[in-house]
Amino acid sequence: MAGFLARRIAQGLIVVALVATVVFFLIHAAPGDPFSASLDNPAISESVREAWRRAYGLDRPLTEQYVRYVASVFRGDLGFAISLHRPVADALADALPNTLLLMSVGLLGGFLTGIAVAVTQVRKRGRFLERLLGGVSLTFYSVPDFWLALLILVAFSYWIPWFPTGGVVDSVEYEFLGAGGRAADRLHHLVLPAVTLILLYFPVIARHQRASLLDALPSDYVTTARAKGVAESDVIRRHALRNAVLPVITLLGIAFPALLTGAVFVEKVFSWPGMGLLIVDSINSRDYPLLTGAVLIGSIFVVTGSILADVLYRWFDPRMRDER
Repeated sequence: MAGFLARRIAQGLIVVALVATVVFFLIHAAPGDPFSASLDNPAISESVREAWRRAYGLDRPLTEQYVRYVASVFRGDLGFAISLHRPVADALADALPNTLLLMSVGLLGGFLTGIAVAVTQVRKRGRFLERLLGGVSLTFYSVPDFWLALLILVAFSYWIPWFPTGGVVDSVEYEFLGAGGRAADRLHHLVLPAVTLILLYFPVIARHQRASLLDALPSDYVTTARAKGVAESDVIRRHALRNAVLPVITLLGIAFPALLTGAVFVEKVFSWPGMGLLIVDSINSRDYPLLTGAVLIGSIFVVTGSILADVLYRWFDPRMRDER
């Protein structure tokens, strides 16, 4: 296992380096620069804009800018966020925990809900409940993420004002609350965006898990369990599900990084100050260092998700544990 992990990590580092390189050149090839917005301000002269470009090294050849950026990354310096007037590492350090919190809750909730729905559909094959759950899953699968987020926000923040309209914590009361009150306040703000992500991702999990379970049920080991008198619910949960969960693990490797970028619209709608909102703002402001740093972190998540899926495959499937 150690040799396998070492190879996968080495491959992942190559992928991260390639992604960072491509993104660096692509965003610099796009029209404009971080100071293009100042063209609308007649009080800022061209000489001032040129001085800004020299200060941030944007007047140098692109290859030289790239070499300087790579050297700074190896030193642990991701650059300076021009739009935020602070180091990129500090901006990412503030945004990443919020996204990880939202992502972990959405990912865990989506997988647990999807697997539970799939198991229920298989147990109730041919009945009304199976058709009902299938219709609900298809409905949420077809809904655009930004539309669902807006609908949930309007429904539970305006029509039924149970939850706040956005943010991570209450900007006024949070500092005056105790430890328990702060945790409750953070959870109160987390509910709507997390539920939105769960509703967006569980239908995909449910469809794949249901199909995998239906493929596993005719197997010999399932027939043997039934012949021994094992209850049908135990046959599905204890025998079929363990083997049928393997294809869903692949979705985990995809969903892990996809939640980081897929939460962009959700974070924007709910004003959740995470990586998604940071990426949108960096694109709007053409903030090269901030956008490159955010994409670099995103590529690391992609590689991590892929490695995690491979490790889980080996854990669930004994046949792969001895492979090198």
